[in-house]
Amino acid sequence: MVFADLCGAVSFVISCGRWRYTRGDCGMECEMTFEIEARDPESGARVGRITTPHGAIETPAFMPVGTQGSVKALSQDDLHAIGAAIVLSNAYHLYLRPGIDIIKQAGGLHAFMNWDRALLTDSGGFQLFSLAELNKVTAEGVTFQSHIDGSRHYLTPEDVVDIQIAIGADIIMCLDECTPYPVAREAAAESMAMTVAWAERCSRRWFECEAGRHALFGIVQGSVFEDLRTECAARLAEMDFPGYAIGGVSVGETREQMVEVVAWTAPRLPEDKPRHLMGVGPPGDILEAVARGVDLFDCVMPTRNARNGSLFTSQGKLNIRNERFRRDFTPVDPACTCPVCRTYTRAYLSHLYRSGEILALRLNTLHNLYFMLEFAAAVRGAIRAGRFIEFKRSFLEACVN
Repeated sequence: MVFADLCGAVSFVISCGRWRYTRGDCGMECEMTFEIEARDPESGARVGRITTPHGAIETPAFMPVGTQGSVKALSQDDLHAIGAAIVLSNAYHLYLRPGIDIIKQAGGLHAFMNWDRALLTDSGGFQLFSLAELNKVTAEGVTFQSHIDGSRHYLTPEDVVDIQIAIGADIIMCLDECTPYPVAREAAAESMAMTVAWAERCSRRWFECEAGRHALFGIVQGSVFEDLRTECAARLAEMDFPGYAIGGVSVGETREQMVEVVAWTAPRLPEDKPRHLMGVGPPGDILEAVARGVDLFDCVMPTRNARNGSLFTSQGKLNIRNERFRRDFTPVDPACTCPVCRTYTRAYLSHLYRSGEILALRLNTLHNLYFMLEFAAAVRGAIRAGRFIEFKRSFLEACVN
């Protein structure tokens, strides 16, 4: 692909973390490790490797989103073929359907969905935010109404840890409260304080379960207020989680505000732990976050765009619904080596989409996720080669988000 020329430089290990955690008289070693292999001399960008019980993830990495244990329109064989090392699923949705008992009986989500690589589960905090009219939040936990059948449920931070351990994810998330945008500073401060209190409770539960096989990440909140983000990052860092996430972005704030939040937060998180920016997927936004030291990304955008006929290319987005593609017999992206671009033309994909064929959704999704995974690989190659800033500039000039 167009990114290939930036890959292949020899990497070197700078730092490595394998952590033994202690609380009172008990101790526990987290099975996840993280090592930094290379740094960009002109920014905070870094190449790393997260090692989990289900394999390694080269970072910066993009995670396909399989909310309900399935990446929409693709099989696990497809994900293997395009090189996905980790998939994100959602504890909230899996708790409601099929239910944790069924997943446990199957032997965990890895066995249930037949996926032998790493899994990360989101705690469901964002879903509780997006379904705010169906829930009530207190300091003790969240009461909510299922969006599926209207049934009532109550979950505490401890319950959310138990659910994710039962699911069997390699990386699990603390329960957090995601504030809307815009939000008053006082409300954002109260929400941030609750997120910190919940993180402490999640950490205690994680210790009680001796769940070192499942690395627990704390989530930084604080909306668009620098002092709140700084305080939250500092308080979570004191809890010494195996990793950290930046939440509460892509909820209505401007792109410039999102970049500011990352710039305030990422450098204040422990250097030897992985950092995950939740829900951010446009390549330009990923580049800005990588420049500030972020390692992991997830977003439904590539799969959602694919189902709407919007395809990513090295020259920007292409809308396969446009009339001009009906007689265009070239690949979606001549620079791309994905199975779709090697095999099919724009005209054929246009025909499939216009005809409502299921194959259109599968091929579009396969192409978009391949693009994102290759993009992440190119970013890693550029950092290793000491060319990240050059890569960032040339990519943004050629490829409009």
